[in-house]
Amino acid sequence: MSLVIDKATVETQGSSASAPESAPLASASLYVGELDPSVTEAMLFEMFNIIGPVSSIRVCRDAVTRRSLGYAYVNFHRMADAERALETLNYSMIKGRSCRIMWSQRDPSLRKGNNGNIFIKNLDPSIDHKALHDTFSAFGNILSCKIANDEQGNSKGYGFVHYETLEAAESAIKSVNGMLLNDRKVFVGHHISRKERESKLGGSRVQFTNIYVKNIPFDVTDEELSQLFGKYGTITSCVITRDDDGTSKGFGFVNFEKHQDAQNAVDDLHKKDFRGQDLYVSRAQKKNEREEELRRQYEEAKLEKMSKYQGVNLYVKNLDDDMDDDRLRDEFSVYGVITSAKIMRDEKTNISRGFGFVCFTSPEDATRAVTEMNGRIIGSKPIYVAIAQRKEVRRSQLEIQMAQRNQLKQAMMPPSAFPPTMYGPPAGMAAAASRSVFQGAPMPSFPAQGYPATQRLSPPPQPAESAVRPLTAQDLDSFPPETQRQMLGERLYPLINAQEPEYAGKITGMLLEMEKNELLQLLEDKNALHTKVQEAATVLKEHLAKANQ
Repeated sequence: MSLVIDKATVETQGSSASAPESAPLASASLYVGELDPSVTEAMLFEMFNIIGPVSSIRVCRDAVTRRSLGYAYVNFHRMADAERALETLNYSMIKGRSCRIMWSQRDPSLRKGNNGNIFIKNLDPSIDHKALHDTFSAFGNILSCKIANDEQGNSKGYGFVHYETLEAAESAIKSVNGMLLNDRKVFVGHHISRKERESKLGGSRVQFTNIYVKNIPFDVTDEELSQLFGKYGTITSCVITRDDDGTSKGFGFVNFEKHQDAQNAVDDLHKKDFRGQDLYVSRAQKKNEREEELRRQYEEAKLEKMSKYQGVNLYVKNLDDDMDDDRLRDEFSVYGVITSAKIMRDEKTNISRGFGFVCFTSPEDATRAVTEMNGRIIGSKPIYVAIAQRKEVRRSQLEIQMAQRNQLKQAMMPPSAFPPTMYGPPAGMAAAASRSVFQGAPMPSFPAQGYPATQRLSPPPQPAESAVRPLTAQDLDSFPPETQRQMLGERLYPLINAQEPEYAGKITGMLLEMEKNELLQLLEDKNALHTKVQEAATVLKEHLAKANQ
């Protein structure tokens, strides 16, 4: 891309104030940013190994979810190869995104320091990382160069260039500030950290002179509003915001010459009746400041609500379609005072979504309701009751459980049975997954819920099963109770499925209500397990026969 800029001026001024050559870096390590989450080490190896021998590549990932964080480190054996990669591959397209390459800075003072960091705004949307880098590289060695993009990858109209020296940054500001880049006059200045900006903003909040006024009667003129506020001090401007046809929007701005006059007007006129309407008068705020304040208020209200209902709000699912709010309240009211009971419904059809919430006044009542109502038959099926959790908390717990399960599977996988890169048995031994959850009534001494088991369409060869070492109490104790249950279920299910394939999921769930040590004994004693499965199957079939009568 060619930028419309006075190149002669830039080159002249840039050369006269050019920064000294930077000292050679001690490490041939490159930082590669702006990566698509699907980019892997293998993809980067194919790209960078063309330049020269690569010693290692690491895509940085979340410790729990293992999702890519969008950046990686590429280490070369030779400095010359790293330099050539930086020069030739920077801003190359990888999976539809322009990657950003720079030297890996081990010294945090260089990464976080603002001495050579400049800010550029009012950029044309067509200017990308490379175009910005090409324009500003004339003034000195660039450590980092970035255009700020939104979630769709479109430019936000501003960017940052971090020079190695303060002299290079000042030269770029002097040369480019106020010049045209693609027919747009750009602003270039020293980058101010967020902490410094917020500190300065705090000062401006204290010493404001511009105030915002709303709830203004629509027939009020600018002159009348100016007369109302003029008694507090000298006004530099007063305007009511209007539509294109001149109709008042009911709000406006009044700017005073002195802060104290503006403060007095806010204190005296806020919520004061003016022609039958209570005025709203406050310090005028910028859009981003208002959004920040609204976001903070929302988060505070959210946290307050969470704190208020922590431990007293119950999540109830597996409800019949004809269950309504009143009936839900009646079912739980025996356990304590209920503040609200609500069935969640589809916004368009108003049909029940099969779950709802019940909120008690005390945690003790809520806990008792969970203990006694979970698994009880309400209507035609057993309900599930638990303390309600925030979505992000549930997601985090599930991710942790999945990571723990994967770690356990890999640790227990026999080295000779499967390749280390696989997450399960080879294709010939693969088990097809289909989830089945028990929906019948509770059994005496057995659980109401079934086990969401993985059903095998074809049992694996005997040698593979015998190769898996027995599960021990010590193995289980290192995991949460829910994960222990899942691990036991995965061992029990294929054995039960071989004996009672039609009801394997439900019987597995029934047996999982037994004590952990008893289940471990059943896994070791196949005859005892066979007898226990027969007992459970008999009870289950009898109950289902009665339910169908």
